[in-house]
Amino acid sequence: MYRYLMELYKKKFEYSGDVMSAIVPLMKLLSLTVIGLVLSHPKTELIPRATFKLLSKLVFALFLPCLIFTELGGSITLENFIKWWFIPFNVLVSTLIGCFLGYLVVIICRPPPQLNRFTIIMTAFGNTGNLPVAIVGSVCHTPKNPFGQHCHSRGVAYVSFARWVAVILVYTFVYHMMEPPLEYYEIVEEGCEKEEPLTNVTSRPLLVEAEWPGIEEKETELSKTPFIARVFKSISNVSLNTLPDVDLSGEGGGNSPKSARCLAEPRVVRRMRIVAEQTPLQHILQPPTIASLLAITIGTIPMLKAFFFGDDAPLSFITDSLEILAGAVVPSVMLILGGMLAEGPNESTLGLRTTVGITVARLLLLPLVGIGIVALADKLNFLVDDDAMYKFVLLMQYTTPSAILLGAIASLRGYAVREASAILFWQHVFALFSLSLYIAIYFKLVTYV
Repeated sequence: MYRYLMELYKKKFEYSGDVMSAIVPLMKLLSLTVIGLVLSHPKTELIPRATFKLLSKLVFALFLPCLIFTELGGSITLENFIKWWFIPFNVLVSTLIGCFLGYLVVIICRPPPQLNRFTIIMTAFGNTGNLPVAIVGSVCHTPKNPFGQHCHSRGVAYVSFARWVAVILVYTFVYHMMEPPLEYYEIVEEGCEKEEPLTNVTSRPLLVEAEWPGIEEKETELSKTPFIARVFKSISNVSLNTLPDVDLSGEGGGNSPKSARCLAEPRVVRRMRIVAEQTPLQHILQPPTIASLLAITIGTIPMLKAFFFGDDAPLSFITDSLEILAGAVVPSVMLILGGMLAEGPNESTLGLRTTVGITVARLLLLPLVGIGIVALADKLNFLVDDDAMYKFVLLMQYTTPSAILLGAIASLRGYAVREASAILFWQHVFALFSLSLYIAIYFKLVTYV
């Protein structure tokens, strides 16, 4: 009887230890977030919001690129580049499944019709960049993690390898999905006077620039208009005076050489070309993306890699300097998140039922589907063998709250800015509990999945 009780106590202690090893990393991140919240709270404002915006620019243009270059470049090889193919593919799969869940939320919760696409995007697109990097860094800083000696370098490399796919999705699919609905465009225009201060740099919410500093410089004449809807749909019932002129390249006739050339194109092809020309592909080449491309290029070419990585590398002093700067990523990211949460949620017309629906679908249901997808991929031998961190990063792609970058896209498109602020606030609050639950589950699963 005594032996049985001792075994039971030992198993219970080990289980509680596993749970604590999953919760402690998040408690570390929470502590950093609370510090940022206290420092930037409007009642105290020990550090002004402008400082947090400057910090976000440093993360975006310096700290994060340094981290990506040093960790991804040191870990990747040509062989790994081929073996890691499922990481970017998993981003596409998680986004597709998230879109399906978002569509179910629209059907069940019935948000205002003008926010249907917003509901789908907020459910579908999770944080695949800064927050996963912070989680990996905190988890690997915990002694009792199940990922081995090279936990941090491999974890950051896997997260960075997925980032370029997410960036492409943001500036193509998400950008166009977040355009103002055509049928509500005039209503939005009439209400613009109330939201005009948001275009001011000093009053712009921190979430708008938290992961895309300098967004106010990216606005164009057509960025806040229902451009695709105008190109592809009949707008006979819409006042054209409220929309900027769009050159449809020959749709109205004309005798110019350009018109003659465009008339030879099929109408659908011509309209697709017009939309492609207005897609902001130039924004894809941001500092973190450039760092990823450099890391992949150098890492997959052995001769180049020997110059930068390794104890005897001639340029190892540069890599070491960048690695020192990279150490600032995790605390900076969490302080910025605290500053964002200190602003609190804005008033939202999304409704309580839809807000709860998006949160449940994103934070509770999607991770369950992700466990099944990763388990199936493992059975089909799509994953790297005996690499717990590889599986953990794949599972985390289904678990994080909606990307803060969506707040910037909403501001750029002039669509549901207040709703984005509210849903991002509540998701990041409740993500503390959902992430604790699922990280504890993942710690158990990665050794068995």
